[in-house]
Amino acid sequence: MLRNLIGKQYKPHIQMEKITILLVDDHKLIRDSWSFILNSDPRFSVIGETSSGQEAIEIARDKRPNIVLMDVNMSPVNGFDATKQIHRLSPESRIIAVSMHTMPAYAKRMLQLGAMGYVTKNSSKEEMISAIVEVRAGKKYICEEVKNILAQQELDEDSEVADLNNLSRREIDIIKLIKEGLSSKEIAQQLDISLKTVEVHRYNVLKKLKLKNTAALVNFINAKGL
Repeated sequence: MLRNLIGKQYKPHIQMEKITILLVDDHKLIRDSWSFILNSDPRFSVIGETSSGQEAIEIARDKRPNIVLMDVNMSPVNGFDATKQIHRLSPESRIIAVSMHTMPAYAKRMLQLGAMGYVTKNSSKEEMISAIVEVRAGKKYICEEVKNILAQQELDEDSEVADLNNLSRREIDIIKLIKEGLSSKEIAQQLDISLKTVEVHRYNVLKKLKLKNTAALVNFINAKGL
């Protein structure tokens, strides 16, 4: 009995290992906010933060965080490229994309490149934490906002929005530049591709979206708020 009592008295306290997190976002206020929120939770420890996709690759390679919260829209190294490199160099680090875009095509592309989760910047604190916990446990996580869009598209199979999922990353880039009013020649210069390649992409975009011309494409972009 004395032996049991001594054993209980000196039994070491087992502390749960914290989930280590790397924050990648080109807005300091967002990084500071998430760092404060996550470090206030005993389950998490933010071990690094950066505004650079290239630096994120280097930090992930050296520190091997459990979770990387990856902003999609950065330059010159964007979240797509950084995710691909981190997945290769630190495969044990699980990546959650964080984006202002609700298009399922973006989520699909990030998952193809090795991300395990996708949340938008409209997601709540609770949803972000749920994503971290789920992804750390080896599960994939898509935020409710994007899942609702996917569900709506399934209900309306003839919806033009559903065709957006068939667009490639390059085609999406070109659509964004068309919206900004750039000509095919200007798009070719900005993306460092040939004029013929731009024209081929524009043709494919119109075909996939079932639109007749560029004017119809611009109307479509504005109507859908893309």
